This record gives sequence, C-alpha cells and structure tokens, in this order.
Amino acid sequence: MCRFLMVKSAGPFAPAAMLESFAEMAEKSRAPDGDRQADGWGIAWPDGDGGWIVRKSIRPVWEDAGAFAEIPASSAFVVHARSASFPDQKNVLDYNQPYASKKAAFVFNGLLRGVALPFPVEGRIGAQKIWSLLSSGNGGGPAARLQTAVEVLVSHAREVQALNLGLFEGGRMFAFCRDTGNGGYYRLHGHSSPGLAMVCSEPLRGFALTPLPTDSVLEF
Repeated sequence: MCRFLMVKSAGPFAPAAMLESFAEMAEKSRAPDGDRQADGWGIAWPDGDGGWIVRKSIRPVWEDAGAFAEIPASSAFVVHARSASFPDQKNVLDYNQPYASKKAAFVFNGLLRGVALPFPVEGRIGAQKIWSLLSSGNGGGPAARLQTAVEVLVSHAREVQALNLGLFEGGRMFAFCRDTGNGGYYRLHGHSSPGLAMVCSEPLRGFALTPLPTDSVLEF
C-alpha cells in the first residue's frame, strides 16, 4: 500500500531532515500482506503563486535521499511513497502521488474493493479517480468536498477496509481517516502545536505524532 505525509509550518524550512525520517519509516513499513512502499515517491510544495510544484520519482524514496537537499525551503509539503496495487501499474510516473491542481494538492491510501460509481470520472487507476471525484465536486469548501467524496466512495464500494485522504488547499490542511483494522497500518497520525501541523501514515523519528480520530474530516 502507500504512506503519506502532510506538513504545514508557520515559516519556511528545508525539508531534508523530515524527508529522511519519512524515508526511514517508508523503508521499514510493511502492509498487512507484507508489501513495501517501493514503487516511487513524490513531493509537492507551493509555488508562491497559489499553485503547487510537484516532483516525482519511480525510485523508492529511501534510495533517492540525494534528491532531498534539492527541495527548496517552504512552509508546506505533501509527500507520498507508493506501493502499486498491480504489477502493470509499476514504474508509471504519472500514477505517483501527490496529485495537484492550480489550487490544491492531494494524497490517498487505502483499500477499497468493488467500487462502481454511477457516473464517469477521469483517471486510469483508483487514486486518480478519487482525485477527479474530489476536485470536480460541485460547490462547498474543501472540507465539504472531502466529506462528499467519502460518502460517495463508501456508498458505492463493496468493501472499504481503509480510506485515508489528505488535502491541502488555500493554505488549509485537511485529512480523513477510516481504518477498520489491519493492526493499525492504516491509522493516520497527527501533530498540532503552535507553528507546526503534521499528518502522517505512521509516527516519524524526531516528531511527536499520535493516532488521529477516525471517520471525521479534520482540519489542521
């Protein structure tokens, strides 16, 4: 499956140390079926003009540490380490997250089976389709669109073992977590203190993160 991280700080910081902790976590982490997050990674940060810059790689994040120092200082980052669901989806850079538009950046992990939406959405893989569903939502702010996307997915899936969504939009950071078991592998963790907010798939060395509540859209 996948791991992700979102960070919002009061001022710009160089992300190399944070990315080292994330890469260490991703390398050690194992999905319930033993799978690893070895199918590439990506990072997004604001471009200073209301949009996002996205950089992606098909290398495992822990093998790409030389790139960490090239990421400029910023007050917001969205990071994702991918585990492809199917062999034919490996080594496709466009499938890697984060996904971003002119105003928002998005990350996802989860385990949904038998999703049959009653209307067409763009995308070749599940994560792309969820992003299309979320970004094409009519009306409402980011929290409302997240909640609507969750309701649509849950109501049209045969089974939802886990559903984790992260959205950064307009300087605001949102997360939703549904974890129905699997030993806590899908439980999101968070941190909120003056000047720093974080959401991550697992605790990170050097940071104090605790399990987040489930089944609610949270803003940080």
